[in-house]
Parts: sequence; structure tokens; C-alpha cells
Amino acid sequence: MVKRGIVFIMAIIFIFIAFSVASAAHGKKQETKKGILLVAFGSSEESAQVSFDNIDKKTKAAFPDIPVYWAYTSHIIRNKLAKQGKVLDAPEVALAKMMAEGFTHVAVQSLHTILGEEYHDLRKMVGAFNQMGGFEKIILGYPLMATQDDMVKVVDAILKNIPKERKPNEAVVLMGHGTHHPSNAFYAALMFQIQLKDPNIFVGTVEGYPEVDDIKELMVKQGVKKAYLMPFMSVAGDHAKNDMAGDEDDSWKSVLTKAGIECRPILKGTAEFDDFVNIWIDHLKAVMAHF
Repeated sequence: MVKRGIVFIMAIIFIFIAFSVASAAHGKKQETKKGILLVAFGSSEESAQVSFDNIDKKTKAAFPDIPVYWAYTSHIIRNKLAKQGKVLDAPEVALAKMMAEGFTHVAVQSLHTILGEEYHDLRKMVGAFNQMGGFEKIILGYPLMATQDDMVKVVDAILKNIPKERKPNEAVVLMGHGTHHPSNAFYAALMFQIQLKDPNIFVGTVEGYPEVDDIKELMVKQGVKKAYLMPFMSVAGDHAKNDMAGDEDDSWKSVLTKAGIECRPILKGTAEFDDFVNIWIDHLKAVMAHF
């Protein structure tokens, strides 16, 4: 699978090198044409589309004269959607089409949460297109959390958007995706910084650290009796519905309920809240300022 993907990418690169050489041979200066490519991991859940619609709306409002394209990094999600008759491009395919359409300046905006594996794969992809010279400029924007300034903004966004009915002695548990990539440390760093302001807000991950058992032990130690469970992911997709709020024995709701903690899941992704989307938009604005 990996080898096939590499061959596919190399084929695209050689095609574009040929395209660039052919274009240069005409000796014509291309008219400046700017475009935006929004890149998310993706989701096959219909209910998750509200998050992407909100990002799309906010992006087009911020850049009304710039065409906006979309791509998903997950081939599994793209394949699922294809079976449903919905075609979403991989980033390299979307960029190929944009090059063929004559775009000269492209802002690729990551809609991931951290500087993880998905982001770094995308960075390599953008670097390859930059090296081949098909665009005059192609720049990748940071994900949600990339700097300490981002972390401060994320903490503020969390505090502004937790349930208003929540009482001070009740907890909020945020479920991040997690990764084996070193950037997983962002989650623990986020929990440290947000607990300086509210010690009853916790951040855990499905596939990294802290795990739900770590969070459970902290909550039991603090005597928490009720918790609001919220996804710390751009969409409230499969992880939120099943791993967080599902009825299976190993779901976060079940694990915490067994520990004597009443759970109330909130199925809304971060991209449904403008305060989070504005951080991604700020990163995109920083990229567009270079065009």
C-alpha cells in the first residue's frame, strides 16, 4: 500500500515537471491566480459535515474573491465516501487539478488539530510541489495548535464554549485523537495550561496519552461526580459517537460511569465553534499575506 502510494506521488511529480517544462516553452508569463486548498483528515459521518460547512463558510467570508477547494488526507475516508457516490480528492490530486487550472499561488491550510503525522505528510507533499516549480508560490498553513500563542487561544476557546449549565464542581472531559508522533505531547501540555484556569477540565486521547484511565483516576481523586464529554476534534465523527459516547464497555462514557461519574456527552466538533475556526483562519491569513 505504501509503495503504491509512493509510486503514485512520483508519477504526479513527473507529470507536473513535464507540464511545467511545456508551459515554460511557450514563454508566456502566467497571470496571477490565487487559490485556497483546505485539507482535513475527513469523515464519512453525515453529521460531521456541519463542521466542514462552518469552516468553508468562514473561509469564503474571509476571502470572498479566492476560490476554495477541499481535500481529505485519509484514503480510508475517501474510499468510504466514494462508495456513497461522493468524491473527495487526496491533497496531491487536488493540487494537480489546481495546477492544471492555472493557479499560480496556492495556500494549503491544514485543518488538523496538532503538528502530527498527517500534518507532516502534508508538509512533505507541499514541499514536493514547491520543488517542482509548477506554482509560483505554495505555502502550508499551521494546524489548530502549532505555537504557544495558539495554545493560549485554544484554552480561551475551550473556556468560552463549554456547557453554560455546568457547575464549578462538575468536570469537562475533552477527547483528542492522539498519535504515536512526538507531537502527542500537545495534549498533555494543553491540559496543564487549561487546568491552571480550571482544574476540572481534562484532556485525554483515544490513541495516545493521556488515556481515559489516566483521566478517570484524576477525576476520582478530585471527587468529580458529573462530567460533560466533548470531542477535541474538528468533527464529532465515529470516535465521538462510539469511543466517547457509545454504550460499549470500553467507551469513555461507560468507563467513567462505572467509576461513579455521571456522563453527559456533547456531540459537537471544535469546527462547529467559531472561536476554534478563527484560529485556523488566522493561520490561513498569515499564509495569504505572503501572496
